[in-house]
Amino acid sequence: MTLKIGSVPLGGRPLVVAAGGDAEVEALAGADGADVIELRADLFDDPGPASVTRALTRLRAGGRPVILTVRHASEGGRAMPDAQRLAIYDAGLAEAHAIDVEVATAEVLAPLVTRARDGGRLVILSAHDHERTPALGTLLGWMARADALGAHVAKVVTTATSLDDVRTLLEATLSAYPRPVATFAMGPLGVGTRVLCGLAGSRLTYGAVGRPTAPGQLGIGELRAWIDRFHPA
Repeated sequence: MTLKIGSVPLGGRPLVVAAGGDAEVEALAGADGADVIELRADLFDDPGPASVTRALTRLRAGGRPVILTVRHASEGGRAMPDAQRLAIYDAGLAEAHAIDVEVATAEVLAPLVTRARDGGRLVILSAHDHERTPALGTLLGWMARADALGAHVAKVVTTATSLDDVRTLLEATLSAYPRPVATFAMGPLGVGTRVLCGLAGSRLTYGAVGRPTAPGQLGIGELRAWIDRFHPA
C-alpha cells in the first residue's frame, strides 16, 4: 500500500515540508516549492483549539496537505499540559491530513493515534535529540518503538556535532530501508543531511518560510532547489 499525506504519495524523492507557526500561516499557505505544510501549533502565541483550527482551515484552502504538530517541550516545543495538547490535536484532526506526535508521548496519546489512523490520517511518530546523535542501536530502537506504537512513518531528528554523527544517522536511515522513515540532523553540520538522508531513504525533509523551527533549517526555496538537484523527478 502506498502511503499518502492527503493526496500526495510518499515514495521516490523526499517530500519537502514547509514548517511554521501562527506568524507564518500566510507564508505557509503560499509556500511555493513545498509539497506539504506542517503547522506547528506549539509555536502559536496563544495556542488553543479555536486558533489552531482556523489556521488549519486557511492552510487547507492553499491546496497542500497539512501535518498538525503540537511539539512537546521536552523535544523543542512549548510547555503546556497534556490535556491542552490533546484538545488541540482533537480539534484539528478533522482539518489535518497527518499528525506528528513524539514517540515519548505516543503511549499517553494512544487514543489520538488510533483515531487518526481510523480516520485515514497519516501518523508520524517522532524522536528528537537537541544535543547529540545517539548510537545506532538507540536510533533503530526509536524507529522500532514508533512502529510498535502505530506509526506510518518513524521520524528521527538528532543534532550533528561531528562527521561521525552524520555517518551514524545515514547508517540508521539505510538500515531502516524500505520502512518509511524521516531522518535529518540539526545544527550546522546537519544542514546537508536534509538532502543526503533522502538518498538513503528518508521520505520527508523540512524547510522554513520565516523563522526556522529547528537549528540548521534551510529556507523552503533553497531546500527545494537542492532536492530537485539531487533527487530528479
